[in-house]
Amino acid sequence: MLKLCGFHVSNYHNKVRLALLEKGIAFEEDANCRPSQKDEWLARSPLGKVPAIEVDGVSLVESQVICDYLEDAYPQVPLYPKDPLAKAKVRELIAVIELHMELVARRLYGGLFFGGAFSDETKKEVERDLAKGVRAFSKLVKFDPYIAGKELTLADCSAFVNLPLVSMASKLAFGKDAFEGMPQVKPYLKMLGERPHFAKVNADRKAASEAAAAAAAAKKAG
Repeated sequence: MLKLCGFHVSNYHNKVRLALLEKGIAFEEDANCRPSQKDEWLARSPLGKVPAIEVDGVSLVESQVICDYLEDAYPQVPLYPKDPLAKAKVRELIAVIELHMELVARRLYGGLFFGGAFSDETKKEVERDLAKGVRAFSKLVKFDPYIAGKELTLADCSAFVNLPLVSMASKLAFGKDAFEGMPQVKPYLKMLGERPHFAKVNADRKAASEAAAAAAAAKKAG
């Protein structure tokens, strides 16, 4: 059976988990894996990242690569349109969400969430580049009711786990939500959150986040 390795706070782990659940694929889950540069984990994930899946003794990493594999191997419940151009438009949305918004905002996470720091120059660069990503996103989304059209796609799985992070980071760093000019985003995320699998993944993420915060507080107090 396919095995998913990662942890429930990870947005990219949760993207893959959503794809597995929505496609109805049976899988085992090890939710205690963390990014690591130790040899044991590098043997399974060459960059030391999560998530990773294991299929018949073979490891596969990178969330988008994993999701594309799942689509090819389990086509019964598709998360991409059949039409090649429509499929490419879904991938285009995913690239904008992940490469041009979430990974841009990620440059601030260490300072915003983990007690690190970032320079004023980095903050300005992120604000500039994030605005470009959000502008591109606003031109591509449909909200009809899903972001690629009338059917749920992998772009929605990506949006659900990434847009809230971008929103939170932008509010903390710049005092305003990156999506303040897109009033459709909040009701869209609410709609997704009412789907059973999305609700489950979100509940597990919240529980894992709370547990991690409690453990960190206990360690600091001790």
